[in-house]
Amino acid sequence: MNAYLSRVIGEVKTKYANEPEFVQTVEEVLTSLEPVIEKHPEYENADLLGRMVEPERMFTFRVCWMADDGSWHTNTGWRCQFNGAIGPYKGGLRFQKDVNPSIIKFLGFEQTFKNSLTGLPIGGGKGGADFDPAGKSDAEIMRFCQSYMQALYRYIGPDIDVPAGDMGVGAREIGYLYGEYRRLKGTFENGVLTGKGLSYGGSRIRPEATGYGAVYYLENVLKHENEVIADKTIACAGFGNVTWGICKKAAELGAKVVTLSGPDGYIYDPDGVTTPEKINYLLEMRSSGRNRVQDYSEKFGVEFFPKEKPWGVKVDICMPSAMQNDVHLEHAEKIVKAGVKYYIEVANMPTTNEALKFLMDSDGVIVAPSKAVNAGGVATSALEMAQNSERLVWSEEQVDAQLRQIMNTIYAMSVEAAEKYGLGYNLVAGANIAGFQRVADAMMAQGVF
Repeated sequence: MNAYLSRVIGEVKTKYANEPEFVQTVEEVLTSLEPVIEKHPEYENADLLGRMVEPERMFTFRVCWMADDGSWHTNTGWRCQFNGAIGPYKGGLRFQKDVNPSIIKFLGFEQTFKNSLTGLPIGGGKGGADFDPAGKSDAEIMRFCQSYMQALYRYIGPDIDVPAGDMGVGAREIGYLYGEYRRLKGTFENGVLTGKGLSYGGSRIRPEATGYGAVYYLENVLKHENEVIADKTIACAGFGNVTWGICKKAAELGAKVVTLSGPDGYIYDPDGVTTPEKINYLLEMRSSGRNRVQDYSEKFGVEFFPKEKPWGVKVDICMPSAMQNDVHLEHAEKIVKAGVKYYIEVANMPTTNEALKFLMDSDGVIVAPSKAVNAGGVATSALEMAQNSERLVWSEEQVDAQLRQIMNTIYAMSVEAAEKYGLGYNLVAGANIAGFQRVADAMMAQGVF
């Protein structure tokens, strides 16, 4: 390995030994950049990689909120403004009980490359809190969001940092966050948050965008193999917005999602999540707060596998779409044994490095990385920002057409970057290189700081 690259990776492993998620994603990304670093010795002189793996700023704050019974609770909030070389920081907020600085940092690092791939002028950031919305009343969630924004509002803005939703932060939470921001600032800066409701500046198809974009990317991969998506079977994880969007678009194009998962296990529906009743039931499952995929099994009479993951079901395509590190080596081995040809990451870093390497080294398996596949969500968020700046609301057809074009471009950029450096049809390395190059060029042009 290139000496400079090896040194930076080693320093990250030592300095952030207690932040495994961050170390994992840095190692995966930087390792694939070796042919680029070899051709650009000037990067070492400017310590480009050393700067790129450090957030420009990251802050921690206290979030106090009152429960319905009058008791007070204290959580920790974070915002990581990772890299603003190509535009204002952009990335979601995640509210989950296991959120920690390592998760926020890895998400911010990944977001930087993902946002770069869209070709839009947005930098990378991420945030969240160790607050669990499950089981909380609407009033409790509102009070938490208001307190969170009271700490955050000084550091964000349409040209500074534009948060959005992520796990645990949906339209309801974005509404409460924006309402408090508007109250505190006394101005209607609706470009400061994305994922908003249509009534106050949101974009059409934003909830479905990540899932739609993932399917559009998949279509490009299938076309490369002279195949089409119609009649393909897909294994998904989770049942949130992303999986819901995949189910909708896959069904529209003649494919079927046959698995969903949750903390309690997974379901297998051989007929697929294809009818409006089944697809809409995912929304009902999510809004119930029960967080049980078994509910789908009971309603539609399909098989439920408690405490298991769907990786190993015989399908054409696997699309892990729930959370980080969902697929380990043992699952990757089952996926290959089941004869799966397409492994399309959708969630942020859903595969451990060990499992990812195994899948990439396996004959007959094509792997596509999440930072490219799931970029449709942030791309549509940027389109929402554009609509806000123009004081316009585009039609669903306008947004969808732009989303499809962006995903086609991301795929083409990834293929071209891999081929340029002699890596063949390596979509993982290609996405890392294409995303890196744009940020690197901007950082070098702006000097060292």
